[in-house]
Amino acid sequence: MIEVNGLAHVVLTVSQWDKAHAFYAGLLPFLGMRKVYDGNNFLYHVGGRTAIGIQRCAEGMETERFNQNRIGLHHLCLRARTREDVDKAAEQVRALGGRIDRGPVEGDWAPGYYYFVFEDPDGIRLEVNFIPGKGLLATDPPMNPSRDPNWNQNVEPPKF
Repeated sequence: MIEVNGLAHVVLTVSQWDKAHAFYAGLLPFLGMRKVYDGNNFLYHVGGRTAIGIQRCAEGMETERFNQNRIGLHHLCLRARTREDVDKAAEQVRALGGRIDRGPVEGDWAPGYYYFVFEDPDGIRLEVNFIPGKGLLATDPPMNPSRDPNWNQNVEPPKF
């Protein structure tokens, strides 16, 4: 057995390159991530023991949009250090014109779970959360996979 040391990176493929580039170029540095590459087809930021990249989709795929219920990624969640950081991140997403689906609000997935869910210009769903203490690693935590009625609900695309 090994113990992983965090999530090294996630690369998201986007169809609306210019809008997504502007969105992530404004969001990721705000989240404490440093830009290490910015090219015509790829943007990459590193920080918080992980990295996030966005890449331009293949030619002919520009009309595609993300669907969280297809095979593959459902959503990407980034952990904040405080509830206040969740609130600040939500303010930044709003300032960038992002669509916030819900929150910031408390959830029942773990004790003290506080989060918001939002979408990038392609509808890729992301979350920023805060869980105090050891979260689900606490003694006998009440894991709740979700009683949220909106969990798999298809929502309107963001207006960018």
